[in-house]
Amino acid sequence: MKFFTTAELNYQVNGPGTLILNVHALRTSQQAVSSETLIIEPYHKLEEICAVNGENRLIRLKLTENGPLRISYQAIVDHTYTAKNPAELFETPVDQLPPEILPMLYPSRYCQSDKLGRLAGHLFGHLGSAYEKVVAIVDWIHTNVEYRSGFSNVETSAYDTVTQQAGVCRDFAHLGIALCRALSIPARYFTAYAYLLVPQDFHACFEAYLGGEWILFDATKLVPINGLIKIASGRDAADASIANIFGDIQFSSMAVRCDLDDSNFVPLYQ
Repeated sequence: MKFFTTAELNYQVNGPGTLILNVHALRTSQQAVSSETLIIEPYHKLEEICAVNGENRLIRLKLTENGPLRISYQAIVDHTYTAKNPAELFETPVDQLPPEILPMLYPSRYCQSDKLGRLAGHLFGHLGSAYEKVVAIVDWIHTNVEYRSGFSNVETSAYDTVTQQAGVCRDFAHLGIALCRALSIPARYFTAYAYLLVPQDFHACFEAYLGGEWILFDATKLVPINGLIKIASGRDAADASIANIFGDIQFSSMAVRCDLDDSNFVPLYQ
C-alpha cells in the first residue's frame, strides 16, 4: 500500500536556538520510503542524525536569525502490514531477552510501571499468555479511559491517566506501556502518521515485544492498525517527541496529513 504523508510545522524564532525534529518516516522491514522532501523556509543548514538508542531519524537545526520558520516534510511510503498468528506471539523470559530490549522493561518518566504492579496483576495476572494479557490491557484501557482531546498536558503520566480515567492517544499509549511492563512484558512508545484519523494529527500507540518481535497495539482504536506509518519509537514520549526546542523558539501551528491511493484497502481495527 502506498501512503502519502505530509507535515508542516511553523515556529517563531525570537533568539538563537536549536530545533531537533523527528518527522521523517522510518525505513523498516514493513515500510520503505520511496521518496521524500524536506523544505525549510527560510533556508537553514541542517544536520541529519540517528538516535543513539534507536532507529529514529532526527534533524537538527541551528537557528540564528529571528523571524518565522516553516518546515515542510512530504514522503511516499510503501507500507505492508502482516497480521500475526497469536499462537506464535509467545512471551520471552526476562533472562533470555536481548540486552537492547531490557530498557523497555523498566519504569520511565511517563510510564511508572513500578506504581501499577498491583493493578496490573489484579486485572490481568490471571490470564494465560502474554498476548492475551496485552489484548486485555488494550481492551481495558479502551473501555475505562475516555478519549478527550486536549484533556492532558506534557506532564501527564500513566499513573495520572489511571486516576483521571481520561486522556489523549499519548496517554493511552503510556498506560498500555506501563501495564505491560508491570507484567514483565517489554513495551515501547510508537509515533506515526495515521490514515483515517479525524482530525488529522500525529498519532501515538505502543508496541509489545512478543514472539521475538515488536507487535503494534492501539488502545484508542481510532484508526486502522494497518494504516499507521511509523515515525519513531522509544521508552515513552520523551524519546519520541516530534520536536524538541532549545532556546527562544515558539511553536505557532501544525498541519498533518496521511492519505492512501488504494481503492482495495481494507481497514483492520483491533
